[in-house]
Amino acid sequence: MIKENSLNFCCKGCQGVYHLLKDDGLDSFYDKLGNKTIAPPLQIANDDLEKFDTENFAKNYIKTDENGFSQVDLIIEGIHCAACVWLNEKILFDTPGIIEANINFTTNKAKITWDRDKLKLSDIILRIRSIGYNAFAYDSSIADIKATKAKRDYFVKMMVAVIASMNIMMLGVAKYTGFFTGMSDEVKWMVHLGEFLLSTPVLFYSGWIFFKGAYFGLKNRILNMDFLVATGASFTYIYSLFILFGAKGESYFDSVAMIITFVLVGKYLEVIGKKSAIDTLDKIKSSLPLEATIIKDGIEKIVSLNEIKIGDTVKIKAGDKVPVDGKITLGNGNFDESSLTGESFPVYKKLNDMLYSGTICTDSVIEFEVIKDFKNSTFSSIVTLLEESLNSKPKIQTKANEISKGFSVTILALALLTFIVWYFFGIDLGFDYEGTNHFEKSFIVAISVIVIACPCALALATPIASLIGISELAKKGLLFKEAKFIETLAQTDVVVFDKTGTLTNGNLDVSNVGIYDETKIDIIYSLVSSSTHPVSKSIKKYLENNYIVSKLKIDDVKNIEAMGLEAKIDGLKIFGGNIDLLKKNNIHEIEYEAKTSFNFAIEDKIIAIFELEDEIKDSAKNMIDFLKAKNINTVMLTGDNEIVAKKVAGVLGIDEVYFKQTPQTKAQYIKDLKTQNKTVVMVGDGINDAVALSNADVSIAMGSSAEVSLQVSDIVLLNSSLKSLQNAFEISSKTYKFIKQNLGISLVYNMITIPFAMFGYVIPLVAALSMSLSSLIVVFNSLRIKLK
Repeated sequence: MIKENSLNFCCKGCQGVYHLLKDDGLDSFYDKLGNKTIAPPLQIANDDLEKFDTENFAKNYIKTDENGFSQVDLIIEGIHCAACVWLNEKILFDTPGIIEANINFTTNKAKITWDRDKLKLSDIILRIRSIGYNAFAYDSSIADIKATKAKRDYFVKMMVAVIASMNIMMLGVAKYTGFFTGMSDEVKWMVHLGEFLLSTPVLFYSGWIFFKGAYFGLKNRILNMDFLVATGASFTYIYSLFILFGAKGESYFDSVAMIITFVLVGKYLEVIGKKSAIDTLDKIKSSLPLEATIIKDGIEKIVSLNEIKIGDTVKIKAGDKVPVDGKITLGNGNFDESSLTGESFPVYKKLNDMLYSGTICTDSVIEFEVIKDFKNSTFSSIVTLLEESLNSKPKIQTKANEISKGFSVTILALALLTFIVWYFFGIDLGFDYEGTNHFEKSFIVAISVIVIACPCALALATPIASLIGISELAKKGLLFKEAKFIETLAQTDVVVFDKTGTLTNGNLDVSNVGIYDETKIDIIYSLVSSSTHPVSKSIKKYLENNYIVSKLKIDDVKNIEAMGLEAKIDGLKIFGGNIDLLKKNNIHEIEYEAKTSFNFAIEDKIIAIFELEDEIKDSAKNMIDFLKAKNINTVMLTGDNEIVAKKVAGVLGIDEVYFKQTPQTKAQYIKDLKTQNKTVVMVGDGINDAVALSNADVSIAMGSSAEVSLQVSDIVLLNSSLKSLQNAFEISSKTYKFIKQNLGISLVYNMITIPFAMFGYVIPLVAALSMSLSSLIVVFNSLRIKLK
């Protein structure tokens, strides 16, 4: 024994656990034990900790966020209830140096952000292991192996329980028949012995996971679902042992087996759901090739995707999938982009066009220059977003978890109260337990209260519905970066739209041109080539199709917000933009405000005027009508002129329209709405929308958006269709409705069944079945999200 002051420890492990609990202010746990001893903690070897701090591990698994903190995805082994998640998150949040720790109950995946200057990853792993869990880097293949193993282990335990329970039921037929027709004590004892032999492996082998979960819950002052199951089954088993060895009454070994079996079946269904989630992600990932052909010094070489570097030349042929993002340098052909956009029509790509990973070349040989490596390519980013959305929790789940924490204590108090009332006051309001003594009757009723009130349904209510909702949204080309945006979207008050590229196609076509000096065409072309704005792109395309152009060197290019461009060439100032830009620089303008206009001037002389038109998206009117039907206000913020803006808003029936908006005024408008306690959703696609998007409660970007808009957005519409946006609102509202239904089902179930159990109408066997059915009802109710 190891002695420290007046405390004795059976081993170093127990001493370590004591210090851990004491440091966290949880050492009062030992006061509840009486004899000051506990079983030693699980022994997990720590001889592999060094690998977590190696450069190679960091390169493969650790990322750095925008604040310079490190991020890693881990799989926490041993989690099997919401309390396990809470315990691990609490321990991690209390560790100095950890910024954020988010664990998904469905996949057991933890996303941890920490400061590497204060804490090593190996210290985090050790911290997790110190409370009886294990952690390893998330890898799809390892995750699949672990999920398969968990499924197999649960299946074996469940089958042992089911087979034993079926045999106990056969013995039960004889026992309950004898209960009414008469049975000698010798025969009854043999029946009890048979039930004892069959129920023992069910309780201690199949039910071991509940004892393990209860133990670690107690270690950290949590009375979890496992504690309720283990307590109910153990007390019933112990009482039945007294009956077996001579005490008067009836044994309930059959109830012990049934309690474990029914709950285990529910657990097995949860494991299948987790395996299904991992299989879905793996199916998405497996659609990419494992290798690609690159060309170096004229020689073709096959390499893995992680070996492809920016600047490499990749070759693909008909039927190949694009492995990484790049720009075509040789060839042209059609590409199937349905995996990204959901559109079945192939898209024609030519020289200098962008290719995106995950798309399929359908009819030719293409060479392209790599623009993004594998980790940062479009398809990898989509998978990462999907994984992270499954990791996050809606606010309503946090509330449900808070309710669950005090649930077990309340139930144990009710069970104790029930026993006291039945035993000491002799109250008998329910089922007549004929042939039972007073203690037995009180005891069995109290056990029924414990078993029937398992909080499984409450714990499952939100994560199961969120998982199904996120999966359905992904099928519609919608990527939610976090599941919490489902709840926010369902509670939206105002939707703010950008115009160009959001409500309109963003494909501005030049409809009228006035060029007063064609010798300046190359200067115009060079200026518009320096911008990615849809207006500049359209004019550039028009000039390329109608003139022989060449790019000149221009200096000091400036983007004037909501106005246009300013630059210099050969010492002369050049301007390109709307009428406000001309007014600002005191240039005499020609009134062209009926359409979007682009005016080009050198010094104070107008050289050319371009009129452009943009078609409204086919689904835009239906989208606005849908939002109005839901009493959601609609607003359009655009940098375009008043006439164009009001024309679009009038056609669509938008409630409010604001024109000539800068990024700052857009952002300020969003802030003003939020000060009115409005839940604001912003939909945009340009760089000028990025600031406003970052200020909204939910920001939504089109898949064709500028990269900075995608980075600050919370939801990405891969196919840029407003029909998908409508789907986002519909599925989010439906998911949120089913989450509330699930919570209602679990709460109403407990409000009805607990009083029934307290009044003696429910035996433990029926309680276990009822509790499992409540969990299954929640799961099946969540599956209704898939129905149209």
